Amino acid sequence: MASIDKRTGTEPGTDAGPQGPEHDAAASRAAADHALLEAFGGVWGMVDTTVPGLVFVLIYTINRDIKTAAVAALGLSLVLALARVVRKQTLKHAFSGVFGVAFGAVFAMLSGDAKNFYLPGMLYTLGLAVAYVVSALVGYPLIGLLLGPILKENLSWKTRNPGRLVAYTKSTWAWGVILLAKSAILFPLYFWGNATQLGWVKVALGIPPFLLAVYLTWIFLAKAPPPIDVIAEMEAEEAKEAEAKERAAKEAAER
Repeated sequence: MASIDKRTGTEPGTDAGPQGPEHDAAASRAAADHALLEAFGGVWGMVDTTVPGLVFVLIYTINRDIKTAAVAALGLSLVLALARVVRKQTLKHAFSGVFGVAFGAVFAMLSGDAKNFYLPGMLYTLGLAVAYVVSALVGYPLIGLLLGPILKENLSWKTRNPGRLVAYTKSTWAWGVILLAKSAILFPLYFWGNATQLGWVKVALGIPPFLLAVYLTWIFLAKAPPPIDVIAEMEAEEAKEAEAKERAAKEAAER
């Protein structure tokens, strides 16, 4: 009786699914695309990071009350986090959004300057941009470190898949440059503009740069070789070792 591949449910050498290898490749690509968007927060992540800031600048523009605007933004951020709990979604991006809004609200209220509501997020963006650039320069692009475990390739792109290393490096540079450009727009407004100008520009720069960076990452990875599934390799190796031990045990028993 032929052995069955545990990962595909088929005999070795046969098509893994009813539509063959092309169907499997398409399914793998779709899973990778979904993993790419979700790795950076997905649609809900964009809502978590953009809408509270929009609420803050909207309320502050209307009544010029820092406390009211800050409390409203923080309250909305908590509601969004609770909505994730109800939907049983990951809380990683929700918590980062809550903490960012909380720090901004505290800084703004303590300093009496509404512009400080945006300062923690701006510093985080600048720090992240520097991290992207440095990681690309040293040969360990941050996008690869983030997506490797999600795509089950771990660090195989570094030693065994040079095409993906190139794609991850390009993607990381794209994120770094885009975030640096965003910082170059926001920090002058922080120092020389007013809170309303800074707030509306920051809201406007919330989603488009993110979508551009994700799109460029998708383009670079779509042209790269597929990831090496090191998890599947380890499982296959373990299966071979178990089969060898079982064969050896049978041979010993027959003697």
